[in-house]
Amino acid sequence: MLTGLSAQARDAKSWPFEQARLLLQRIVKLRLSDAERDLAAALFGQSKFADAVQAVPALVKPVIFQCGYGASGLPHMGTFGEAARPTMVRNAFRALTEDAIATELIVFSDDMDGLRKIPTNLPNAELLEQDRDKPVSSVRDPWGEYESFAAHNNARMRAFLDGFGFDYTFMSSTETYKSGRFDEVLLRMLARFDAIQAVMLPTLGEERRATYSPFLPISPKTGKVLQVPTLERHVEKGTIVFADEDGTLTEVPVTGGHVKLQWRPDWAARWTALNVDFEASGKDLVDSVRVSNQIVRALGGEPPEAFHFELFMDEHNQKISKTKGNGLTMEEWLRYGTPESLAYYMYQSPKSAKRLYFDVIPKATDEYLQQLDAFNRSRADGANAPAIDNPAWHVHHGAPPQRGSPVSFSLLLNLVSAADASTKDILWGFIERYIPGATPASEPVLDQLAGYAINYYEDFVKPSKRFRAPTDQERTAMQALVGKLRALPAGADAEAIQNEVFEVGKAAGFDPLRAWFSALYEVLLGQSQGPRFGSFVAIFGVERTVALIEKALAGELAA
Repeated sequence: MLTGLSAQARDAKSWPFEQARLLLQRIVKLRLSDAERDLAAALFGQSKFADAVQAVPALVKPVIFQCGYGASGLPHMGTFGEAARPTMVRNAFRALTEDAIATELIVFSDDMDGLRKIPTNLPNAELLEQDRDKPVSSVRDPWGEYESFAAHNNARMRAFLDGFGFDYTFMSSTETYKSGRFDEVLLRMLARFDAIQAVMLPTLGEERRATYSPFLPISPKTGKVLQVPTLERHVEKGTIVFADEDGTLTEVPVTGGHVKLQWRPDWAARWTALNVDFEASGKDLVDSVRVSNQIVRALGGEPPEAFHFELFMDEHNQKISKTKGNGLTMEEWLRYGTPESLAYYMYQSPKSAKRLYFDVIPKATDEYLQQLDAFNRSRADGANAPAIDNPAWHVHHGAPPQRGSPVSFSLLLNLVSAADASTKDILWGFIERYIPGATPASEPVLDQLAGYAINYYEDFVKPSKRFRAPTDQERTAMQALVGKLRALPAGADAEAIQNEVFEVGKAAGFDPLRAWFSALYEVLLGQSQGPRFGSFVAIFGVERTVALIEKALAGELAA
């Protein structure tokens, strides 16, 4: 599936391939000797990546992609993006290297973080309040279903990722700390404490600088994650001394899960311990990445290849915040649009800020379908290689389906509006006449879209519909259009209908001509825009469209 593409991938322009090429350069630079680089370059140039892996042992080690999430909340839109974008780069890297160099995506749960804020929308908030400041993995599950709040959210996260078909390795912060996976890096951080402080302290305010330590001990008495100064360091024993909540001087190892690192040092420790090669993060974390990179170097490591994406904005162009609850949730998108349309939206222009609100869903859905159609046209035209720069290739992990939908989402929305359809059965009555032989089984994507269109219409279009009466110019043109539609031969297709609509508007003197089409939608459907009117007439039916125009001219719609 991802083989035979390396020559094409070397010149691909889409951003996942750009990142994949940078990542390959990193691997060659950091892992290989000068002689090995020369050998690998010669083999890579001939697309002999499997031979290179056999000849250069350093290429056997997997390339590690990583994304993390906070286990104090449920999976959300940002979580999807943080897994989707590295996956797109990973697939591009696999195509670039003939899938010969092993890769792995680690999804890391920060479930050892102390629970500082209590979410307001959860049951049994008093339990969470009693467990405040404990690691999320030690906080009781407010639903009473799992051994901890973190276990509940981690299970939801894995189900979420599995539902979208992500290929990943799940890691828990608590397990990695307690299992000893981080021990070597933690001891190194203790030995290089002053160097870490030299990086961190200039980034902090005066008050916090006075007490800051990269180590957050877990109180042996209360189990809470404490933000307290490190009073003594014993490198030879691998321990620190701090004042517990009751003032008792307490000594604990930095290993074995007895401490948790502050988040920027923690990020750096994770990159170092797990040998992370690539991580994507939001533009708001650029400074944090810079600081964590410095800590990695202080630990003797090399930071991963970084990719910064822009943030999503709400309908008022304000930054989306989990605390504010503005923007759009995963559940909301998936009520109105396909998972593929969401992946497409995540793929689009990651370096540009984008609005993430309900009104972007129809456009994203139709653009995704257009890209899928374009991909399949190139395949049908006998292209020598798949169109790997097409977004559909990235959305579908290199294997787009061979069929999309013969009807656009925007056209379905207008059909729902005109027919006042409340069920998919009503919509399919029109679709079957428009596409003879089509059924929900033969057109599964279209059947999905029909359900989404009904939901979107009921929740957003119907409440905001505003019909208006036609102007004198529009009335005359619509009367002419009725005559043209009635004169059409039986079975006239959408293109023929569109030509007649176009000619009527042109003859009526509309300038620009789009004002004519806007008038049709505003007068007939109560909205300012829609798909090609000819396509709408073809699927709704000529006679029904004539009846709709006559109702509008009689003032029955705008009443």
